[in-house]
Amino acid sequence: MIPQNATVHVIGAGGRSGAALVRALLAAGVPVQPVVRDAGRWQQTGLPPHPLLAPPRMADLRDAAALGAALRDAARIVSTAHARMTALLLAAAPASARLVLLGSTRRFSRWRDAHGDGVRAGEAALLASGRSGVMLHPTMIYGATGENNVQRLAALLRRLPVVPLPAGGRALVQPIHQDDVTRAIVAALAIDWAGSRALVIAGPAALPYADFVRAVARAAGLPRPRILGVPAAPLMALAPLTAVLPFLPRITAAEIRRLREDKGFDIAPMSATLGVRPVPLETGLARTFAN
Repeated sequence: MIPQNATVHVIGAGGRSGAALVRALLAAGVPVQPVVRDAGRWQQTGLPPHPLLAPPRMADLRDAAALGAALRDAARIVSTAHARMTALLLAAAPASARLVLLGSTRRFSRWRDAHGDGVRAGEAALLASGRSGVMLHPTMIYGATGENNVQRLAALLRRLPVVPLPAGGRALVQPIHQDDVTRAIVAALAIDWAGSRALVIAGPAALPYADFVRAVARAAGLPRPRILGVPAAPLMALAPLTAVLPFLPRITAAEIRRLREDKGFDIAPMSATLGVRPVPLETGLARTFAN
């Protein structure tokens, strides 16, 4: 358990995962020091004044002086910023600070891109540092306020009579609800890590993407979708059209390509280390659409 007199510095507190964490920490009686780059995004969280919530400190992770000043008294640091910033964070954070960083399971993708390469570089920097901390690699996160995974898919299902998917959507996905991501971060903050570690956090079970689509439709109160197996190449070629068609959510060619890749993970290490048992997909989707 996190001591209630131990302030947690939250980098990226204005983002979805950061704001959710701030709310959870305050509810648990833990003081929070937000560290944000954009004052406007922080205000958009709608977090009201709270006796345990300090005024935000402004810092861009690429500004070493500003970041060092923002973290000058930090004992516990959570970063929800992109993992590619890890080396800069390590250079600015006090050597004794306990670190919990958010990565992504994109680091395991066979499709190399700047996002995944940045996560791999960030993980390598943390592990090489030997600092006390962990990088948590979540799978697809859903259920946060303003998230664009489940909600965007539901918007697509409302508009398309048929859902074209590479190989009929047989590749596996294992989404994790934002509440479970938050619980994992809070649990990680309470651990006195001996050195550095990386850990996958995911939903309770992998399922074919087609079944995920059907589950989203049920939770959103939509008819059972008709799924059509289509080769990935033409879908990738047509993806740029979604940027100019106002009735469709934007979908990138890279997202379609990743739909061909299994993304299933063993959560035994997560449960054993953090004591977090993620909610079933149906439960998480019910929460998502209830909100």
